[in-house]
Amino acid sequence: MATIRESAQGYEPPQTRNISELKSVNTEMYIQHKVVGEGESAFEYDYIVKDGEEYRVPKSVLKQLKTQLEENPEATEFKVKKTGEGMKTEYTVILL
Repeated sequence: MATIRESAQGYEPPQTRNISELKSVNTEMYIQHKVVGEGESAFEYDYIVKDGEEYRVPKSVLKQLKTQLEENPEATEFKVKKTGEGMKTEYTVILL
């Protein structure tokens, strides 16, 4: 049994990762929506859960995936390549 001190020292807040960190994503995974914060500082994002971890799904990924699936409706797996940082982040959807 752990003490409060031990638990506090080992505590790591839950973090939402990015879909680009996954080697592959199945198109049949359920997407969820989350609102964080309140008032003017609130923000929203979509995410999937894989192996108990949340992975954020940017809207630009959904937009690209829609286009890819229109051309290849039988595709069931894809991956996302991320380039850049901050406001210059770009995502590329690659069907597998």
